[in-house]
Amino acid sequence: MSTFGSTFGSTFPRRHLASLATLALVGALGLSACGSDDSATDPASGPVTGATDTSSPSASESSTASASASASGGSDGTDDDPAPAGTVPVYYAGDTPQGTRLFREFRKVSGDLATGAASMAVSGVPLDPDYRTLFPTDAGIASVSHDGDRITVTVEAGTPTDRPSGMSRKTARLAVQALIYTAQGALQSRDPVTVVDASGSPVRLLGIDTADGLGNAPQLNVLALVNVTAPEQDSTEPATFTASGVASSPEGNVPWQVSDSSGKVVKQGFATAEGYMGQLFPWEVQVDLSGLPAGQYTFEASTDDQSGGEGFDPTSDTKAFTLKP
Repeated sequence: MSTFGSTFGSTFPRRHLASLATLALVGALGLSACGSDDSATDPASGPVTGATDTSSPSASESSTASASASASGGSDGTDDDPAPAGTVPVYYAGDTPQGTRLFREFRKVSGDLATGAASMAVSGVPLDPDYRTLFPTDAGIASVSHDGDRITVTVEAGTPTDRPSGMSRKTARLAVQALIYTAQGALQSRDPVTVVDASGSPVRLLGIDTADGLGNAPQLNVLALVNVTAPEQDSTEPATFTASGVASSPEGNVPWQVSDSSGKVVKQGFATAEGYMGQLFPWEVQVDLSGLPAGQYTFEASTDDQSGGEGFDPTSDTKAFTLKP
């Protein structure tokens, strides 16, 4: 449970309420597009001509992102695969005050980077125990290709074309968006995604029609409003390290705190994101834990709460790490 509501409730300035109101409106519009199973603006059930985020994947999604160079956990490469490993963004689901949203991890894969990334999004195990894949266990990725204006994902036999019993349309849409964001991030392209079977014929995925190509939904519709890139889950950090991530938070304020194994907050502050309207923006901050004993700690970043308790609770993301002696 996050302690930001009480810890930072009166710490950060309540500036420019008009801007906050605008941000709230943007968030509400984004949620309305993904918040109902019967929404007419289903972000993952129509062709790419629908509302999509057409901006190029950010540098923070780059498969060579230096901030995630240590993201070696869970490589899907095999010993007989001679291809060098690369680091790719993989999107998983997690819980937020706005409902289930997508969080990004950087992971190291061998062989074809886009195929490895998509495989992890569908059937991989996240490093962060707070994240999960939304795909059923019988789903699998055979390959991902990019012909210049279309990304083609070939699924393995047995991957559900229909929505499984017990899965809502909202969950199916978000699962497909996780695959789209992952494939586009690995390829550094916002080209639309079509899913095909082994014969090359377009198929539905979890009940979602992909034949005409699906674009990524706007970030504020489907992504968590804050996401920690570093420290990485279960990493080992020196006394001073750089924490980083992305966020869409009022005025760009990103409160953060470090707690020890007992849950006691031992350090806190805030980072400033490069922006805050309409999408997620990068942020980073130096964290100095000099003088603290070595051991287990948790870093938590959050969106700033300037609603006076009348809006959603802050979104937060946590990463457990070990402080070096």
